[in-house]
Amino acid sequence: MTIQSYDDQAHATVLQAASVCLQYPDESVLPMFPLVRGAVDALPDGTPGARLTAFLDAVAGIPPGELAEHYVRTFDNRRRCCLYLTWWADGETRRRGGALAALKARYRAAGVELDSTELPDFLPAVLEFAATADLADGLAVLQEHRAGIELLRLALIEVGTPYAAPVEAVCALLPGPSPADVAAAKALARSGPPREQVGLELAPFSPGGTR
Repeated sequence: MTIQSYDDQAHATVLQAASVCLQYPDESVLPMFPLVRGAVDALPDGTPGARLTAFLDAVAGIPPGELAEHYVRTFDNRRRCCLYLTWWADGETRRRGGALAALKARYRAAGVELDSTELPDFLPAVLEFAATADLADGLAVLQEHRAGIELLRLALIEVGTPYAAPVEAVCALLPGPSPADVAAAKALARSGPPREQVGLELAPFSPGGTR
């Protein structure tokens, strides 16, 4: 995938647009799609804008109820399409609790307090943080979780869902992947994340508060 060279404003626009596109399409999210399209149409030519446009075109004719059902089938019913970044590296382990706490601390350092119902590693939340609070650190978080994001991208492509396109747009902004990222992605693809279940209970996050 070609890495796109954008300025900071274009980076933020892509990340904000992808954040909206990857949220559960309820009555609070769907009305934002025309605004997203307007922002995406103003982007310089390149892969991120093209992939976001492809997503918006693909979902434009889908009735809201059907799109919501598709979202649930894609992300809630398939573990390999998980939108929670630390899951890819840590699974449901005690170690994941520390990773979530560290990520929340990074948000606080940038003056951001997440809603109590939202896990800090939810990909749309990370994208929102990068777009609106701290672009450099947000991009760093995404790069740190590049292996998981690449596996998510590949899984969504295999499923054949339009939701692959916003993830492709994000990946086109990131450098690499480095050889270490490729090795990590291949290892995760072979074995999956750790499966220890002790010490961490996480309720699924429902974007918009309802699902």
